[in-house]
Amino acid sequence: MSELTPREIVSELDKYIIGQKDAKRMVAVAMRNRWRRQQIEPGLRDEIAPKNIIMMGPTGVGKTEIARRLAKLSGSPFVKVEATKFTEVGYVGRDVESMVRDLMELGIALIREEETERVRTRAEANAEESLLDLLLPGSRHTAPSTSFDDPAPAPSGDSTRDKMRQMFRQGKLDDREVEMEVEMQSGPSLEVMTIPGMEEIGSQFKDVFSKAFPPKRRKRRMRVGDAYAMLIEQEAARLIDHDKVSDMARERVEQTGIIFIDEIDKIASSQHSGKSSDISREGVQRDLLPIVEGSVVNTKYGMVRTDHILFIGAGAFHYSKPSDLIPELQGRFPLRTELSALGRDEFLRILKEPRNALTVQYKALLATEGVSIDFTEDGLEEIASFAELTNQETENIGARRLYTIMERILADISFEAPDRAGDTLTIDRPFVQQQLADVREDRDLSRYIL
Repeated sequence: MSELTPREIVSELDKYIIGQKDAKRMVAVAMRNRWRRQQIEPGLRDEIAPKNIIMMGPTGVGKTEIARRLAKLSGSPFVKVEATKFTEVGYVGRDVESMVRDLMELGIALIREEETERVRTRAEANAEESLLDLLLPGSRHTAPSTSFDDPAPAPSGDSTRDKMRQMFRQGKLDDREVEMEVEMQSGPSLEVMTIPGMEEIGSQFKDVFSKAFPPKRRKRRMRVGDAYAMLIEQEAARLIDHDKVSDMARERVEQTGIIFIDEIDKIASSQHSGKSSDISREGVQRDLLPIVEGSVVNTKYGMVRTDHILFIGAGAFHYSKPSDLIPELQGRFPLRTELSALGRDEFLRILKEPRNALTVQYKALLATEGVSIDFTEDGLEEIASFAELTNQETENIGARRLYTIMERILADISFEAPDRAGDTLTIDRPFVQQQLADVREDRDLSRYIL
């Protein structure tokens, strides 16, 4: 559980997301409230439910990125789903409970990664001993220690095994090949067809068949480095308590999980929709309601309670508004925040300020080919202005417009980069104007290309 203060959370979000101060403050308080709740005595703690949030704003303004970065900061399991993928029970579409099962799978992966890192030193020591057994069969005199404090016997003497150990650690054996046993799935290669609304049954079928046809082992030759990496994975899997992983993941999901429901406005009734479609949309909302307000969902790892999972809904709400949702669901999303559309100034900051800015990404990509590119201030201003103009004249897709424009500008450089190693190129206003000349002049063409 992260102990960052709301101000620190906003500061971290500012490193990747430009603007949207109100939305950042709201999610920062929601995240801090989770920490506060853990400090309260258990009797009252269970009574404090998370305050779910609805973010309103056009596409490409940072709604998903805010939620994703928030989850990363807190170390919480996070899943993004689209409300339009769900339909009410009995119709073709995904079962709403599948989002909780997906979140649990991500929680398992998150905890397993943490546990693997915790036992990594011991796994590496054991893997090294196993690798030496493959290189020098019969050379081990003592079994590797199973103590965390004494992971492996230290090299001693001038024995062949100790010399081989030193050569391996110095990388002198990387090109040598060894033969080791690997697990291969036996029996038929089963891919259970996922029937909409029947994901849990499909998962159970896979579990049954995996038990009926346990993995077989066969020998395979591979390089020492690859064998060592595989041995580390095997040792880590053996050292990890998988029941403990499931219990920890369930606790993490129930107490800190975040589910981001995108396009929630698409399941709201509106004056532009027909009566039959309104009935279907309302059905999805009523199926979502028990999950959001708190229920128990059956997963392959056990029962998961959703009472304290944080739900963040998001949508453009162009043709509908939050009040068009059924009253019960509205009440489960008490916090609302509106994200503003992005203009030239915001685009310019997006190109310059974030740690993962597009300009930084393209510089790093082309540097792998030995090509250096430099973006001038006037060049970035031209890109930002053109992005704003294109969004005004075509569909407004927010900051995502920068991706299409940057690809267009750097298309030739990216193609020719392998042949231009050592070159230094300047991306200034004349260069940007030259690369965008055809789409600037032909508005119909720009609608298709940009």
